[in-house]
Amino acid sequence: MNNSPTLNNFTRSGILFVLSAPSGAGKTTLTTALRQKPDFVYAVSCTTRAPRAGEVHGEDYFFLGRDEFLARIAAGEFLEHAEVHGQHYGTLKSTVVDNLSKGVDVLIDIDTAGAADIRNCGDPFILSALADVFIMPPGLDELAKRLRRRGTENEEQIATRLRNAASEMKHWRSYRYTLISGSMEEDIEKFRAVMRAERYLTRRLDIPGL
Repeated sequence: MNNSPTLNNFTRSGILFVLSAPSGAGKTTLTTALRQKPDFVYAVSCTTRAPRAGEVHGEDYFFLGRDEFLARIAAGEFLEHAEVHGQHYGTLKSTVVDNLSKGVDVLIDIDTAGAADIRNCGDPFILSALADVFIMPPGLDELAKRLRRRGTENEEQIATRLRNAASEMKHWRSYRYTLISGSMEEDIEKFRAVMRAERYLTRRLDIPGL
């Protein structure tokens, strides 16, 4: 009788993919493209701001009242949270932990401050699962071109976004992976290469009997 383990039946722990990029670097478009395939669970953020036209509760955000959001903060329900321009944003810890515990990968689309909060959370389970990725624009000149092509902001707003981007880009060394942004197709392939590598890390695998 052959009692050797079947190597095709190994299991692994879930991976927490944290994706950050300066505004205009293509993070939202990349995230939308990645969500078209069932490679992971996308952790939908909570916010106290009102829904914008076309946004769907539970798909784009969980839209919460301010009192409910503050109560959830007090109860320790958020993995990370922040107040931006008077509105609260946060990621529910339960969504992340429940899926990771089942070996399901989770993707979070978040800014550099939120990513830093996750890195500093002190939870060994979360930190072991973490694979953070920074999308670096080729340069501020290219980023300015992308922002102008969007046609959604005036020059003063673009200048503000570029200043913020320059500040965010200084944090790239804090991330495990940095991808230089190219075309959308290139960015998708680069991110999927990171996903493939992380899924075969030896420390994430469990082969019964070995």
